[in-house]
Amino acid sequence: MSAVVFDEQPQPAPAIARELADSTAYLLVSLAVGCKALAVARVADAGFELYDYSVLALLSEGARATQAAIADALMLDPSRLVALLDSLEERGMIVRQRDPQDRRRHVVSITAQGIAELAKMRRIVNAMEEEFFSPLTADERATLQRLLVVLATEHDPRCCPLNESAAAELAAQLRRT
Repeated sequence: MSAVVFDEQPQPAPAIARELADSTAYLLVSLAVGCKALAVARVADAGFELYDYSVLALLSEGARATQAAIADALMLDPSRLVALLDSLEERGMIVRQRDPQDRRRHVVSITAQGIAELAKMRRIVNAMEEEFFSPLTADERATLQRLLVVLATEHDPRCCPLNESAAAELAAQLRRT
């Protein structure tokens, strides 16, 4: 009986359909998936979750946010957020306290340890962004950022408080929710 031998030569990645390559939405989603996967891997290598970064970045802007407001801002299921906050609290990065105005709610604040860990995560994410966007010039990156802000402002304004008053209003909403 003779053994079948398979060619182990690496195959190039298959090309996508031209129609998909011509679709801005398809390319945006495809690149977003790849960028997120890279960010998740890099942050995980340092012992964090990408949502750790999101929560701490939100809280670092001075918002003492309720758990419900954080879940809404990050589009997270509240039960998933509770587990995430438990982990952050166990590691000393946040504190949860009863809201003095409404004892049924908890407000969440970042700690000094959380600020230090956020600085580490920022360096990781910034390095990942530098790598991912390296094919673009500085001007192209700035143009891409401006275009993404326009789209986000239209379709999901939570993503882009464009000025101080908008940022202040977002922080006030987080405290009220």
